[in-house]
Amino acid sequence: MAKLLLYYAHPGHRHSRANRAMWEEARQVTGISRVDLYATYPRFDIDIEAEQARLLAHDVILFQFPLFWYSTPSMVKEWIDLVLEHGFAYGAGGTQLAGKAMMLAVTAAGPESAYRPEGYQHFDMRTFLTPLEQTARLSKMQFLPPYVLYGSLKAAAAEALGPHAAGYRQLLEALRDDRFDMAKAGAPGVLTHDTLPLKAEV
Repeated sequence: MAKLLLYYAHPGHRHSRANRAMWEEARQVTGISRVDLYATYPRFDIDIEAEQARLLAHDVILFQFPLFWYSTPSMVKEWIDLVLEHGFAYGAGGTQLAGKAMMLAVTAAGPESAYRPEGYQHFDMRTFLTPLEQTARLSKMQFLPPYVLYGSLKAAAAEALGPHAAGYRQLLEALRDDRFDMAKAGAPGVLTHDTLPLKAEV
């Protein structure tokens, strides 16, 4: 079994519908580690040594967050700036994360049609996530395709939230149980609840 570490970051958790539903599903998954970054560090006083120890103890690192202005919530950026330091994640001697995997679970308010060259966002989702993909690569980690929910603000009304949250639980369990097909997941693009590359349960 893989050791899965889930970092959740939403500054307005109590107002969220999509991320809160996903987080509630994640809390039902046994055998994984979970950290609510805003609850753990309300003053942004991130414990670098503790976080680096967490990373060393896990195989797959997953960040769940809503897309904020085409990037992460500020807590995730602060965490990356402080924890993935020179000599640990990159640079001379910075090979501590080599061989691990990083994945993102992202919600976006806009519809999928917006994240196309002809859409009003002009770029696809993977383009907006390029800094995180390169962060993983510089840290010698495998970057897995992100699990994405488009139209998150209207997902509940569109009856899309339930399948997405249930799919999230399937994803976490598959990562934990080594049933997530890393080879098939290597293709570009994003994953949704109906495109998860899952291996059959033994």
